[in-house]
Amino acid sequence: MTDQSAFDTDVWTLTRFVMETGRQVKGATGELTQLINAMLTAIKAISSAVRKAGLAHLQGIAGHINVTGDEVKKLDVLSNDLVINMLQASYSTCVLVTEENKEAVITPAEKRGKYIVCFDPLDGSSNIDCLAPIGTIFAIYKRIEESSEGEPTEKDALQPGNQIVCAGYALYGSATVVAMSTGAGLNFFMLDPAIGEFILTDRNVKIKKKGKIYSLNEGYAKYFDSAVTEYIKHKKFPEDGSAPYGARYVGSMVSDVHRTIAYGGIFLYPANEKSPKGKLRLLYECNPIAFLVEQAGGLATTGTQRILDVQPEALHQRVPFVVGSPDDVEEYMAFVKKYKK
Repeated sequence: MTDQSAFDTDVWTLTRFVMETGRQVKGATGELTQLINAMLTAIKAISSAVRKAGLAHLQGIAGHINVTGDEVKKLDVLSNDLVINMLQASYSTCVLVTEENKEAVITPAEKRGKYIVCFDPLDGSSNIDCLAPIGTIFAIYKRIEESSEGEPTEKDALQPGNQIVCAGYALYGSATVVAMSTGAGLNFFMLDPAIGEFILTDRNVKIKKKGKIYSLNEGYAKYFDSAVTEYIKHKKFPEDGSAPYGARYVGSMVSDVHRTIAYGGIFLYPANEKSPKGKLRLLYECNPIAFLVEQAGGLATTGTQRILDVQPEALHQRVPFVVGSPDDVEEYMAFVKKYKK
């Protein structure tokens, strides 16, 4: 972790960091900076709502099921509306894809820009009522030039993760932290409530080559395939006499992934009998997280393919997802290869 005292006399806010980075890009127009700042404003508003959810009667179920089959909480609805409104008001987006809307949201022509944003407004929202950490995830793409002449459609959002120009997540835990990258390394920023700004706390974050923690929902163990079962057994009972891995699972992917980046290890949500195509959504969960972890030197895979190379076929497409320290992920892939024979 970076010594914060290094920034005491020269504070780097996230806004300043983005502006300085944007100035170094040849031909930059400032539109991406404008979009990122709008996303940060939405995250600050969501953070405030999360902190007073119980007092403002935002806990509990909103009364309907979203497109991916999850119960929608009141805070889900508020967060989704906040992000959509802020992003469209930035005059920099053309298509928005969110977990809460079945179809893509097309920005009105008079507010339209050149960027596409795929986001999960409130990851882990099943944990809202028990006050466990939750988060927001986003990925930004540039509209493909060949299609930019006509009206934008949801097809514009069906780009593989290797086309991401910026991705990030916010974690609403003991503090509000934003992890973000524009393709030049991963950086952490912590919200200082006294001044209402995100302050750079960790620059160019790197994940450990190998960790000591594995994270998955072992409640689904009866549905695991042989590769996952044997890999977890190997973590618990290593044959080389080394110490077993610790198990940690919060149930909010942002929280589990943030810990994995900070401490090293592996996070798994593989395919199983119950969810043969996986459960996590490619566009607004797996791709942005994979992009960030790779920027930190980690790996992200379906088990057989790099996540960022998967060609999306649908807005809410699900994929198996395994991410973390490179040695741990490669070891997992070796088990998959062994049991696919």
